[in-house]
Amino acid sequence: MSVLHLVEDASRSADPLVAQLEDWLKALAANVRSSHEVSDATRIDRITVLEKLRSAVAAAQAAECVRFARSQVTEQLAAEVHPSAAGRGIAEQIALACRVSPVSGSRRLNTARAWWFDLPETFALAAGDLREQVAEMVVSETRHLDAASRRRVDAQVVAAGISGLGVTSAAACIRKHAYLTDRQGYVERGRTERRHRRVTLRPAPDTMALLTGYLPVEQGVACYSALRQHADSLVATGDGRTRGQIMADTLVERLTGQARAQDADLELQIVLPIDALMHRTTGGTAQLAGHGPIPVELARQIITDSHGTKLWRRLFTAPSRTSTGSGPVIGGDPRRRRFDGWLGHLIRLRDDTCRDPFCDAPIRHVDHVTPWVAGGATTLPNGRGVCARGNYVREMPGWRVTVVDTGPVGRHTTVTTTPTGHHYLSRAPDPP
Repeated sequence: MSVLHLVEDASRSADPLVAQLEDWLKALAANVRSSHEVSDATRIDRITVLEKLRSAVAAAQAAECVRFARSQVTEQLAAEVHPSAAGRGIAEQIALACRVSPVSGSRRLNTARAWWFDLPETFALAAGDLREQVAEMVVSETRHLDAASRRRVDAQVVAAGISGLGVTSAAACIRKHAYLTDRQGYVERGRTERRHRRVTLRPAPDTMALLTGYLPVEQGVACYSALRQHADSLVATGDGRTRGQIMADTLVERLTGQARAQDADLELQIVLPIDALMHRTTGGTAQLAGHGPIPVELARQIITDSHGTKLWRRLFTAPSRTSTGSGPVIGGDPRRRRFDGWLGHLIRLRDDTCRDPFCDAPIRHVDHVTPWVAGGATTLPNGRGVCARGNYVREMPGWRVTVVDTGPVGRHTTVTTTPTGHHYLSRAPDPP
């Protein structure tokens, strides 16, 4: 998803602190481009101050996040938002301002609240003397404690001098004091964490992917040992693959139940130009749903290696202009309320991931840009793929999404307006 933060009205920069911070940004940018020679000792002094500034900026931003959240909850309750929904949309606005995903925005807000309310000693040090990474570890390593215990650990680790420790030593110090403060809670934390076991998939460089299992330790060791033993037995028989390759292939074969790792008998959704499929062009990229761009040559290899086990469907990136034939599907029945069938499928393929700005979460809902209750049609231009969180947040007062480019010549483009009046542009990714 391509995203651009729209320029706001000049009146929003009238705040003197914002103006001062913008002047600092200009000064720092000028220093980056400067060719003025100074001594190496001066450069070390600058690096030292800039490192402290990094921490101070994080602390100042956290303070603004807490104050913003408090004000937003007050406004929502005044607008008669149900108490159970009060607070929804706050982390999302922070995420948009920080140009990060909603999950990262929520994490930042939770960290800021922990510093502000439960870890005042750490928060005070974070204003310049404590690295942000260490200050965040105080939050994560004490998250299972109640507020009183958290404040006790906060005072203890600051007194122990964590600002002068390395990252590993600081983590060990925090963990030790958290354990001594609540031994039983530390043990329970290990037990309850097993409820969060999961499997995740994320892209890796060079057309690879990382399939990760977050498992109880004994299960993780058992899985690895089984793969290792199987690989050792095949290596002993003269298998030409490396041990790592055998373990990877065996993992795929046992999970999918297929005979060979490369014969995944599932529908893969690859979007690529017809000329590339017919070997009329070389180079360029194709789009593998759930992963992202891959080289056209690799896409053709995947198709060739499938041995007919996969089901392929034609997907077009532009309408046919010929006088014969039915052409591609580019819309649906506007009288239907739900984006189901191929219309919903096409929107998911077009958007790839959640269309909320800076959010790369998987698509869970296909949403009407102009709501159905407001007369919005169930059509390709009026649909967008979003995560569940983004769909629910949009129901809060003050949120609005509009379409500014419907495609198909240009990319489908929407603008999200937040309750504070800020605007954020989101474009669907380029098709191959």
